[in-house]
Amino acid sequence: MRSYFKTAFYLVALLSLSLARAGSYEDFFQAVRQDDGRTITQLLQRGFDPNALDPNKTPGLFIAVREGSLKAAEALIAWPKTQVEWRSPKDESPLMLAALKGHKEIVRKLIARDADVNKTGWTPLHYAATGGHVEIIQILLDEYAYIDAESPNKSTPLMMAAKYGTPAAVKLLLEAGADPNLRNELGLSAIEFAQQGNRRDSAEMIAAAIRAAHPKGKW
Repeated sequence: MRSYFKTAFYLVALLSLSLARAGSYEDFFQAVRQDDGRTITQLLQRGFDPNALDPNKTPGLFIAVREGSLKAAEALIAWPKTQVEWRSPKDESPLMLAALKGHKEIVRKLIARDADVNKTGWTPLHYAATGGHVEIIQILLDEYAYIDAESPNKSTPLMMAAKYGTPAAVKLLLEAGADPNLRNELGLSAIEFAQQGNRRDSAEMIAAAIRAAHPKGKW
């Protein structure tokens, strides 16, 4: 009889723990989407796994950055057990999304947690250049981001800035030493990227940089 009650006690305790975790799971992802950093911190202090995946197999930090829940993102980044280098099926990291969306302080905090500035393939610098975010480009360059990083099709951050970003982003990359003569696997140069995007100012800026490097017009 004593063994029976002992077993029943453990079953009830296990069921209660499972229900508590289930409730925490729902509360956690709701807090992420509602940008409720305080609730997230409380759940983490109670033992909730900061790297738990939602039904779409995505962790809270990635969701928070993607959806602009910056208080939630800050709470997760501040928690030492949070993995900041999770990658999506598209090989995107939280740092890449923060760079694309212009979340400067999140970029700083992620880098402080050793987020990978120079991952292979598409990089945070590609994403910052695509968004035209000059301050974030400079932050990444200050952290030794490779300025002519090649995407899987060999497109560079300068090419992305030329077509999708801003003239200011193009200017910064050129001044920082980006090579305007490189071509991707399709044979396209940064000037042609700018032309495809109808970015006349950027195309002229890149052409001027090439002329300055070849003053006698041999290019």
